[in-house]
Amino acid sequence: MADVSLSIAGRSYSVAARDGEESHLRHLETILQKHAATALRASGGLNAERTLVYLALILADLIDEGERNPPAGVSPVLLDRVADRLEAVAALLEGNGEG
Repeated sequence: MADVSLSIAGRSYSVAARDGEESHLRHLETILQKHAATALRASGGLNAERTLVYLALILADLIDEGERNPPAGVSPVLLDRVADRLEAVAALLEGNGEG
């Protein structure tokens, strides 16, 4: 387990991550940061808890919209994630073959 420091809406949070998942958490941090300014404005910047509630509502709305109106075909993001995972598995298999 590794501790990863994330910056969300101007505040730092330390979270535990499984080994190898640090880059995924950084990716999620980037997604949250894209919507942080909107959440800060909506919350009036009063406190972190209120800002995080607005951020959660923004993300829930995006998920709901995606579920109600799924894109045609396979998501390019999903394909990228599958490709990354397959490359990681291939690297592990290649590493085990050398020993």
